[in-house]
Amino acid sequence: MPGEVSVFAKHEEFARLLASRGHELAGGQELMPSHTTRTVTKGDDGKVVTDGPYAETVEQLGAFYLVESDDLEDLLEICGVLAEPDGAIEVRTAVDHSDNAGD
Repeated sequence: MPGEVSVFAKHEEFARLLASRGHELAGGQELMPSHTTRTVTKGDDGKVVTDGPYAETVEQLGAFYLVESDDLEDLLEICGVLAEPDGAIEVRTAVDHSDNAGD
């Protein structure tokens, strides 16, 4: 499908730009659609497992990349390669607990 080739080309360009500009692509994965989600909550009688995403969820996460970078502004610019009018690229900083190891 022509549309899929374009999407794959964008992801290849994203990976190429990361590598060429000193960012490290440390992981990532495409995710199954949200209707395949199982949600676990805790009710009065213990664990409750339901089908589907959390009830208030309007948007869904389709995939993620784990990028190691010291330059957030440049990373945000590169993320523009993947941006689409009907979706968004969310960039978050991961919590680093490595200083707490052994506490």
